[in-house]
Amino acid sequence: PAAGGQLTYKVTFQGKPVIYPSAMRLELQGQSPLGSTVRMVGETPSKIDETYHLVAGKASTVRNHCNALRIDLEETGDPGRKLVVEARAYDDAVAFRYLVPEQGAIPTFQLTNETTEFRASKDATTYALELAGFRTSYESEFIKLPISAIATQGGSVAGKPLIGLPLLMNLPGVAWVAITEANLRGSSAMYLQPVSNHDVGASGAVFRSRLAPQQGNAALAVEGGLPHYSAWRVLLVGADPGRLIESNVITSLNPESAIKDTSWIRPGRAAWNWWNGSIGEDGKPAGLTTANMKYYVDFAAKSGFEHMLVDAGWNARGDITKTGDRIDIPELVKYAAAKNVKVWVWLSWTSIDKQMDAAFPVYESWGVAGLKIDFISHDDQAGIDFYYRAAEKAAQHHLMLDFHGPTKPTGIERTWPNVLGYEAVLGMEYSRMSARDNPDHHVTLPFTRMLAGTMDYTPGGFDNVTEGEFVIRGQAPMVMGTRAHQLAMYAVYYCPIQMVSDWPGAYENQPSFQFIKDAPATWDETKFLGGEPGEYVAIARRHGRDWFLGSMTNWEPRQIDIPLAFLGAGKFTARIYADAADAAIHPKNVTITTQVVDSSMHLKPQLAPGGGYAVRFIPR
Repeated sequence: PAAGGQLTYKVTFQGKPVIYPSAMRLELQGQSPLGSTVRMVGETPSKIDETYHLVAGKASTVRNHCNALRIDLEETGDPGRKLVVEARAYDDAVAFRYLVPEQGAIPTFQLTNETTEFRASKDATTYALELAGFRTSYESEFIKLPISAIATQGGSVAGKPLIGLPLLMNLPGVAWVAITEANLRGSSAMYLQPVSNHDVGASGAVFRSRLAPQQGNAALAVEGGLPHYSAWRVLLVGADPGRLIESNVITSLNPESAIKDTSWIRPGRAAWNWWNGSIGEDGKPAGLTTANMKYYVDFAAKSGFEHMLVDAGWNARGDITKTGDRIDIPELVKYAAAKNVKVWVWLSWTSIDKQMDAAFPVYESWGVAGLKIDFISHDDQAGIDFYYRAAEKAAQHHLMLDFHGPTKPTGIERTWPNVLGYEAVLGMEYSRMSARDNPDHHVTLPFTRMLAGTMDYTPGGFDNVTEGEFVIRGQAPMVMGTRAHQLAMYAVYYCPIQMVSDWPGAYENQPSFQFIKDAPATWDETKFLGGEPGEYVAIARRHGRDWFLGSMTNWEPRQIDIPLAFLGAGKFTARIYADAADAAIHPKNVTITTQVVDSSMHLKPQLAPGGGYAVRFIPR
């Protein structure tokens, strides 16, 4: 506690201040703020050093290694309320959470807000996801602005901009920092709002937390019994942004798996009918029919994909336990099973919320493998509770999940590894309706949204065009950037249920499709090789003994240098998919070459405007 009893925290990195002393307070309904006048009555330091395994992740084996501290606090005056802060310091992050223990001074726990401050030591450059309110699908651009510029803007909530997490900050000469959260069970989601310096009486740029309020009572954010644990407040910290990309802290801050037998959980690629407009075998829209969906199953089987996803429109009107007139899901599942393909189905969250107990056993009896649950678009306490209820009930019936229109991920996949996907991104679906999905945006996402976890962007568009050629189309959409740029997404973008979004005919007789057929959807190791938000990115990921490399650039052509030290010992055959010499004009053109490489070598690809580079390294 600082002078006057206000509880604060600060963060330093390599001896330099990252976060100046910042206030920590819980606003309780009908009571004074908890944390404003407290004293420390005990502290318990400890260390954590454990290794755990993820069923699906950017690493299969994770070391959870940190220094931990529990601080017991109590108010200096009446009524003497108690508060505990738990903190952890990792090599690449700092995390803390509040614990309100059971006590007579707080007969009912009703939290109106949590005013945790984040006082950056510099007027940092931020990459901020500004949202219109608390009921959104987190689908917008991350805008590059100084904190001071955000603070002077008008806003959508209480006159201030509302910033969704993660928030990336570059403090020049100090560190790269991302603010996010982990383990939200029993909580509502945290947002950030800028605070003018004169409002807090201090120098430095300040963000203050804002919890999503209840839909039925905007004055209340979280209520329930004691003890109450808040979500973990996480600051990923590194000398360069790549350290944040490699971090596994978010899953480390969540409980271990609640599913003992995970053998039925099967990450993989999925053929998908919706993005392309359900185009059929003749190249024309064929709609949602059993016969057309079998065409997509056949494509998945031929390509070696694990899944096929049937999107909206399959169920009977008003009843998700029955199929509609157009498609027979049990028949499709049986057909797909004979070809070793698992079938997923789309559902709205409201229907799931109403019929979860009745529907999930039905899907299990049909043999459905997973559910894409859409249009959630709220992360108040009830909304967060829905994610956990759905994950637990789905696990009881051997169903995998992909959340769409959701909040950002917060590590639930460690506890419930049947959760394979979260959207919460302005993804490739926007190519059907706008020019917002473009290479500038593509190379911002790995440094921003993807820091939170699995990201179902839905890549794989093969009608690749230049910026000038791009036309908005709802059927057979175009995508901006080169073919190699799209290929690279399968190494750069992490999602254990990875869509292959174009229609099957788009991939026929396309040699470059081989990279997508080869690329897995879950990884044993991840290495950042270079890049800067909004400019370019290069990431390598290992699956077994094979490595997959993806690099993408914005609209600026560039040559990059990629050292191959990550390969380790031995020689590898590199199968390289690069922008052709004329890709700036003809972006579908890809040059495919093979060469022998080892860890002492460098690759120096030339990327076209909106270009890319994808490599599979196979041990010799």
